[in-house]
Amino acid sequence: MRRIARLCFIFFTAWRFGLLPLLRDILKPGLRRGFISVLCWASPNADLPRGVRIRLTLEALGPIFVKFGQVLSTRRDLLPEDISDELAKLQDQVPPFSNEESRRLIEAALGQSIEALFISFDASPVASASVAQVHFGVLRATEKHPEWDRRAVAVKVLRPGILPVIEGDIALMYDLAKIIERTSEDGRRLKPRENVAEFDTYLHDELDLMREAANASQLRRYFVNSKKLMIPEMYWDLCHTNVIVMERMEGISIGRTEELRAAGVDFKKLAADGVEIFFTQVFEYGFFHADMHPGNIMISLEPETFGRFISLDFGIVGALSESDKNYLALNFLAFFNRDYRRVAELHIESGWVPANTRVEELEGAVRSVCEPYFDRPLKEISLGIVLMRLFQTSRRFKVEIQPQLTLLQKTLLNVEGLARQLDPDLDLWKTAKPILEKWVSQQLGWRGLLDGLKTEAPSWAKILPTLPRLIAESLAHQPKKEQNLELDVLRALLQQERRTHRLVVGSLLFAGGFLAGMLIIGLGIY
Repeated sequence: MRRIARLCFIFFTAWRFGLLPLLRDILKPGLRRGFISVLCWASPNADLPRGVRIRLTLEALGPIFVKFGQVLSTRRDLLPEDISDELAKLQDQVPPFSNEESRRLIEAALGQSIEALFISFDASPVASASVAQVHFGVLRATEKHPEWDRRAVAVKVLRPGILPVIEGDIALMYDLAKIIERTSEDGRRLKPRENVAEFDTYLHDELDLMREAANASQLRRYFVNSKKLMIPEMYWDLCHTNVIVMERMEGISIGRTEELRAAGVDFKKLAADGVEIFFTQVFEYGFFHADMHPGNIMISLEPETFGRFISLDFGIVGALSESDKNYLALNFLAFFNRDYRRVAELHIESGWVPANTRVEELEGAVRSVCEPYFDRPLKEISLGIVLMRLFQTSRRFKVEIQPQLTLLQKTLLNVEGLARQLDPDLDLWKTAKPILEKWVSQQLGWRGLLDGLKTEAPSWAKILPTLPRLIAESLAHQPKKEQNLELDVLRALLQQERRTHRLVVGSLLFAGGFLAGMLIIGLGIY
């Protein structure tokens, strides 16, 4: 019953803010008549600009819809300018909750009054988003932390009563996913319920501010010596599930391009640095900031850190396994090298497409999508269109969508949207390729082999001394026939090892002699 009521509220909200006329305009002519036309005729606020109507509707519908608007706001290449400008206000201009409520929540979480904790505290929030809002303050020194004296901090407070709203909307999304799976074979391939479950996890993680603080601390460790990215320090004694206190970071939102340009920021360098930061997070650490809209990204104008990125709001982060990173890096490099056959082979090897898929057919389909976009500046390429065409191709070949990568895909679109605003001429491919080549070399080359040996050395140090005893015990408990068979196998392995050893030693001697000869010739001895 509650879900039906929510559906009615969504429809009523769309009517109240004048969205129904927009829906009518995109319907086929035969569908514009009837009941919806009557509702459109009576719809209030229909005279407001369409961007304002969309923004007000999303704000009224709550956090999930606001987040949807935040994602759309970064896609200025796909949306008209008037709609993009209005949706950009959702990034940090969501209506705040009352100052009194915010003060009550902070004091209850920290166990002290505002006056006891802060020398000064700004009761009016400096930013208000879909899940929380932020206040500025200056800490007092304490007996335990005298170093806190006059530290400028930001205090983030979770919106009260947000959990039931989110859970209601997620329940509706699950119902819709079930309907899609039951009525569409293509829908089942997209795994809608798994994708909703992933979104559900990320949203609930974002409601735990202690998790956000831990995410920020992790990324800060990775980039502590970076000259391109800064991440605030957390004050752990003042962090709780609904309130966290962190270092205040001074900067200008990356969306305020005119102010940044007037300050002398190099946009071309900024765009290239942003791409490098993203790919480093994904492939080197497998842990990336996954909510990269302009409301969460600032640029420092301080003399000692001028032009560096400042990341905020770590409620949503993505994590990739080693196999995910290897697969993605090899795919990206194959794309960058235009090796479409390798792309097709990787999809088949990973099991993302049926095993009986013909490599040549998949190779040709991928080539037809990607080839037209190479050697073009970013301003002439829409990653959204490329992904849409790849999606159409994947449907033909029954590619299974991987839910663990949906967050990465969304973040990649955000990164492209930000880069497009900063430097429309940026070549995304050429900027990312050296980063991926370096990572692949480290992981799959000699350095990766040596690092793997170092990592496994403690385990082997424990296992190797026990091998003779384990072999003896195994032989003692096996029939004679099986013992003889295993001994034959061991003898064969030892003979093979001796042959390999002789071959390696011989190769090294030959290589050493060859290099010595070349050195002597180079020195002019002969």
